[in-house]
Amino acid sequence: MRIASYNINGVKARLPRLLEWLQETRPAVACLQEIKSQDESFPGHEFEAIGYHAIWHGQKGFNGVAMLADGVAPVEVQRGLPGDPTDDHSRYIEADVFGVRVACIYLPNGNPQPGPKFDYKLAWMERLRARMRELLASEVPAVVLGDYNVIPQDKDVWSPVAMAADALMQPQSRDAYARLLHDGWTDAIDILNPRGGVWTFWDYQAGAWQRDHGFRIDHALLSPALADRLVAAGVDKEHRGREKASDHAPMWVELRDR
Repeated sequence: MRIASYNINGVKARLPRLLEWLQETRPAVACLQEIKSQDESFPGHEFEAIGYHAIWHGQKGFNGVAMLADGVAPVEVQRGLPGDPTDDHSRYIEADVFGVRVACIYLPNGNPQPGPKFDYKLAWMERLRARMRELLASEVPAVVLGDYNVIPQDKDVWSPVAMAADALMQPQSRDAYARLLHDGWTDAIDILNPRGGVWTFWDYQAGAWQRDHGFRIDHALLSPALADRLVAAGVDKEHRGREKASDHAPMWVELRDR
């Protein structure tokens, strides 16, 4: 079973590329971030036409997450990240699908740092850790995947010096991510690519794609039960180079049946 994540950077603007990717790679589950769509205008019918059922948590103009499942309807468990009733950003949706608990996240970017946006990022990561610890305690097979907006280590960026001041690489961001791993989650891409050099994002500016100046910020963290079933993990890099593509490439994990 393939479970994938794709920061689509506007579901309506990238719809032809998204449908193309779904039909070419056919993941069992596809988690989307930055759909940038209100709930009522999300193009769910477009996915139904090719056999996918969708749930989504939208927001006008920015943020927004969605989950697509091939041939079945995801059973929603949680909409919005618990822990702060004043937080109205659409960044988290969690569902049961194909016997797996899947959480799709769009973690705050945090720039500019220092400042309130960075503080919000770190607070969000603490709330995420609390929810992920609940998932571990429940012992359900779970994967938490999406755009984490964290470059975990220097090996995950084309130039650590170039990104040194960015919120994605600050020690506080990296420490918060490392704490998730220390709790018992497995970074699927990292465990299979220990030397690094795997990118999921290339900026639109400064010829980053053409020069392969990318970094890894899209991650899939597996609970122990799912880590034991991990077969492969990768990035559909070629899709980043297509016309009017997202600045992210899809990433995915493949799991054995139970």
